[in-house]
Amino acid sequence: MLREAEEKGLIIPGRSVIVAPTAGNTGLGLAFAALEKGYRTIFVVPLKFSPEKQTLMKALGGEIINTSREGGMLEAAAKAEEIVRNTPDAVILNQFRTLSNPKAHYEGTGPEIWNDLDGKVDYVVAGAGSGGTFTGVLKYLKERNPNVQGVLADPIGSTMGGGEHGDYDIEGIGNDFIPDTMDMSYVDKVIKITDEEAYLFSGDLARREGIFAGSSSGGALSAALKLIDGGATGNVVVVLPDRGDRYFSRNLYG
Repeated sequence: MLREAEEKGLIIPGRSVIVAPTAGNTGLGLAFAALEKGYRTIFVVPLKFSPEKQTLMKALGGEIINTSREGGMLEAAAKAEEIVRNTPDAVILNQFRTLSNPKAHYEGTGPEIWNDLDGKVDYVVAGAGSGGTFTGVLKYLKERNPNVQGVLADPIGSTMGGGEHGDYDIEGIGNDFIPDTMDMSYVDKVIKITDEEAYLFSGDLARREGIFAGSSSGGALSAALKLIDGGATGNVVVVLPDRGDRYFSRNLYG
């Protein structure tokens, strides 16, 4: 996202201010990249998301503006646009609209999965917040094998995969709208997941496999096991997108 904005002349190192609405993980990636290139960063984060991620962004020089839990990412995006209007040299890098977001996974994560499994992929189970990972990965894989099935792990309370809006604690996946970066045509099946399931399997990943991951990872694993219990066979790829040390305050691990 940063590289493409520079190539288009939208931002200038050492001068531009980058503003981004984020649940935290994309913000952290931007914070690392911006630090190297000398950009000031402002991140707009709903209060729902863990203080650990916000502390890390601050440690990397980012400024944090919080919005309400209830307003979700729509309110955060609107606040980011307001900040850009009132801040000289500010540019919004909106992961929900910037198509370089799924492009990064089309060029990176998708080929990694395909190569590691020698093309023997039957299902990909992943959550979606902006949808960049889901869209980029499935686009790459389906171009090579149209029979690859994209399975969306979607929290109960998220309307992205259908259902009624409601509150949920799983971080980083689910939404109240379909972002520009989420191509729903790659979704072959939606599996709804609960907070309890996501937290349970996050703990199981740590205790049984030594994999320290967050609630969106636990949710994806829960959806994958439901898929298999329903009779799916073959190679099931599960995307685990978050690290557990960013969620100590969420009591994921018992």
